[in-house]
Amino acid sequence: MLTFDTALGTCGITWSDVGITGVLLPGMRGLTRRAALSPTVVPDAIHDTVTAIVTLLDGEHTDLRAVVLDEIGIDPFRRRVYAATREIAPGATASYGDIARAIGKSDAPRAVGHALGENPYPIVVPCHRVLSAAGALHGFSAPGGIATKRRMLEIERAHGFTQLSFLQAS
Repeated sequence: MLTFDTALGTCGITWSDVGITGVLLPGMRGLTRRAALSPTVVPDAIHDTVTAIVTLLDGEHTDLRAVVLDEIGIDPFRRRVYAATREIAPGATASYGDIARAIGKSDAPRAVGHALGENPYPIVVPCHRVLSAAGALHGFSAPGGIATKRRMLEIERAHGFTQLSFLQAS
């Protein structure tokens, strides 16, 4: 694991020879415990991904769709959900129903939500950009929950999230 500092706090990234195996947000279980195992040799693609994540979380609209994911062990449904979610541009949002329709499963917005709740690649698979049909913030399994999701949308200046939240302003 490689740890790195962002506007959200210290994050971590894991990888294999295939691609990214996980992204850990501040406070996620395993981040501090594994941080001591940081490798001395980090592939260029991982350095590039870390730079892109830091840049995105600094408020620049950075496209992470080219980041290669290691999806070994990820079932086909979740792969499709993650691929459709990666198409949501920085600063944009979609609903769980939008993602369900994009993968041809219009009756499965709850299953989409469940799949995103298991997302091992937060930020790279931008599950924070997925909202309820009414545009409300629902479910975010990362530490800080909805407050973290809101902060990420504020950083990206997503429509309806361009003002600092009360918690951030204080």
